[in-house]
Amino acid sequence: MKPSLFFISALLIISCDKKSNSDDDNKIALKATAITYTESTADFPNPERGFYRYSETSVDNYDPLDAATLTGYRTGQSVSGTTYSVISTLVFRYFILDGYNGKALPAAFLNNITKDCATARTAGVKLIPRFTYTVTATAGSCSEEFICSPYGDAPKSIVLNHISQLKPVLQANADVIACVQLGFIGTWGENYYTDYFGDASSNGQGQLYDNNWTDRAAILSAMLGALPTDRMVQVRYPQIKQRYIYGVNAPATSAALTSAEAALGTDKARIGFHNDCFLASANDYGTYADYGNSSSAPKEATTAFRNYYNLDSKFVVVGGETCSDEYSPQNDCEPTGHAEKEFGDMHYSFLNADYNPEVNNDWKIGGCLDNIKRKLGYRLVLKDASFQLNDSLSVLIHLQNGGYAAPYNPRPVQLVLRNATSGQVYLLDFNTEVRKWLTGAITLQQSFALPAGISAGNYDLLLNLPDKYAALKVKPAFSVRLANENVWEANTGYNKLNYAITVK
Repeated sequence: MKPSLFFISALLIISCDKKSNSDDDNKIALKATAITYTESTADFPNPERGFYRYSETSVDNYDPLDAATLTGYRTGQSVSGTTYSVISTLVFRYFILDGYNGKALPAAFLNNITKDCATARTAGVKLIPRFTYTVTATAGSCSEEFICSPYGDAPKSIVLNHISQLKPVLQANADVIACVQLGFIGTWGENYYTDYFGDASSNGQGQLYDNNWTDRAAILSAMLGALPTDRMVQVRYPQIKQRYIYGVNAPATSAALTSAEAALGTDKARIGFHNDCFLASANDYGTYADYGNSSSAPKEATTAFRNYYNLDSKFVVVGGETCSDEYSPQNDCEPTGHAEKEFGDMHYSFLNADYNPEVNNDWKIGGCLDNIKRKLGYRLVLKDASFQLNDSLSVLIHLQNGGYAAPYNPRPVQLVLRNATSGQVYLLDFNTEVRKWLTGAITLQQSFALPAGISAGNYDLLLNLPDKYAALKVKPAFSVRLANENVWEANTGYNKLNYAITVK
C-alpha cells in the first residue's frame, strides 16, 4: 500500500524561524509554511574555489605533495611573505619538464603524478596542473633584455607526444583535477616567449601568423582531448579561445559563450581563462591584446576583449594571479581602486595566495581581503524553503549565490531524506545545472515521488551537493557547504534544511 504523508512541525533551532507566505507570494510559491535561514559571514573551505596554494616540481627532481601540508591548507595557513592567512582547497601544481623538450617523459614521472593525485584525494583538495618546459628567464642583450631566446620550450611534435603520455593519468585522476591550464607553450607555459609557436614579443616577429595560431590550436585540441568532457582547460589569452573556436581570422568581437551553449561538454563550453596579471595594467600586460595574424597586424582591442571575457566567463572557469603593483590604485580595494568589481565582472573562481604579495597585501591593508576570500567562486546561501506533502513531496528552495562566479564543474544537487531513528538515507536528485547558478537568486522547485519501499518513520530533510565522481561523492571535504548558520554537517557533507516529515 502506498504510504500516506503528513506534515510534522518544522524543527526550529536558532538558525531559522517560521512565517506565512503572503497571497502574492503564494502565486509563485508553495502554499506551505516557509522556513527561513540565517546567513553566515564565516570563511570556510569549499571545493574548487578560493585562494589556491602554489607548488612546483620537476621531472628528475620530483618533490611529491605532502598530505599533512595539504590538509593544513584546508584549516587556514599563513602565506609566506604576506600579512594574511588563507583557507585553501586548491593547489596549483607546476610540472616543469626541463630537459625533456626533445624526448619522451619517463614512466616514473607519470607514476609520481598519480601519487600526487592520491595525496590530494586523501587531503581533501584538488589540483590545478600546468605543464611547462621552462620557468627560467635568461637575460641578455636582446630587445626584451630580461628574457632572451632561445627560451627552451619544445616543438609541436614533442608537446603532442607528451600530452598523449599524460592523457591516461589525467583521465584516471580527473576527480581531483579542478581544471588544467594549457601550458606547454613558451616560458612559464604562458604561451608568449616561445621558440616554436610564434614569438609575439619584440625579441621575435612581434605578432602571430596563421600557422602559429594553427599550431597552438593543435595543442589546445590535444589538451581538451586528454581530459574527460566534464573538465575544462584554461588558456592565457581570450584570443586563443576565439581563434580556436572561430578560426585564425576571428575578430576580437567574436561571439561569447551563451547560456544555451554552456555546460554541454563541447570545446567552446570547456575553454576557460587564467589571467596571470590581474589588474597589472590597462590591458593586464597583454592579456587583452590582439596579436594579429598573417593578414593583419597587432592592434589595440582591450575593450572588445574585455567585453568578450566578461560574457564568456559567466559559464567557464576563471582564475589566475596578480603579477605587478604598478597599476595601483586601480588594483586596490574600492573606492580608491576596483579590485572587487573586476573579480565580479570577470567571474573569478580562484587566485594565487602566494603571488604577488605587494598587490595582495594591499587588499589586507585596504580592508577588502576578507570579502574577496568569501566571494571568490561561488558562495551559496539558503534564504528560505517550503515543503508540501500530498501525493508527492513538493519542495521550493530559494538560495542566493553571493560569490563572483557559478560552480564550474558539474555536481549533483540532492534532497536527502534521512530516517531520524535508523539513519537510513534516500537521495532524490533535483533537475538543475549548478554550472548555471550565476551570481544572484537561485530557485529549486520540484515534486518528488517518495522512494519505493520507504519505511514508516520521521525523516529529516537535508540538501546535498556532493562531487559527481564516485571516489569523492561520499567524502564531505568535496561537498559544497552552504553559507548559513547551523546547517552544515561536517561528518556527512549534508546541509540541514531544519525540517522533517513523517511517513506512515
